[in-house]
Amino acid sequence: MLTLARTTVARNFTRSLRLNAAGGSAALHTLPDLPYGYDALEPHICKEIMELHHKKHHQAYVTGLNDAEKKYTETQDVKTRINLQAALKFNGGGHINHTLFWKNLAPSSSGGGSLKDGNLKDAIIRDFGSVEKFKEQMNAKTAAIQGSGWGWLGFNKDARKLEIVTTPNQDPLLSHVPIIGIDIWEH
Repeated sequence: MLTLARTTVARNFTRSLRLNAAGGSAALHTLPDLPYGYDALEPHICKEIMELHHKKHHQAYVTGLNDAEKKYTETQDVKTRINLQAALKFNGGGHINHTLFWKNLAPSSSGGGSLKDGNLKDAIIRDFGSVEKFKEQMNAKTAAIQGSGWGWLGFNKDARKLEIVTTPNQDPLLSHVPIIGIDIWEH
């Protein structure tokens, strides 16, 4: 399901850039609805933080992405388009990452917080030795992120195994198929 969500988001984003670059029009990116209420993750994540993170932070990435794409389509100047790449990467990555992030979370009442027996658990045990060893490695790698970034459990298609990868800021995970994304920000 996460791979499908990632593929759909990435495909729509790429299609939008292609249409815009060709001078066509594309639908504006929009803030996706959460698949649960803002208070559904309490006491682990409070309602106020969820509202702030979704309505303000994620919305800012959507707005920034739409603005950058609009400016990109309004110019044919190569230098201006190159200059917009950072805004496209930051805001586009923030939108893609957060869209996946919301799908990674689930209330306890819906099975959130537990890893059920199945393919994912089997792959984690195969590639990390145990679920506990995976958690230790993920915690160590994400704790080493300075400022903000993302910790990912991703599938390396070439090595055909799960790996822990980090990306800075809002950079999307492009080297692996993202399975789990953890938004890291220090305060």
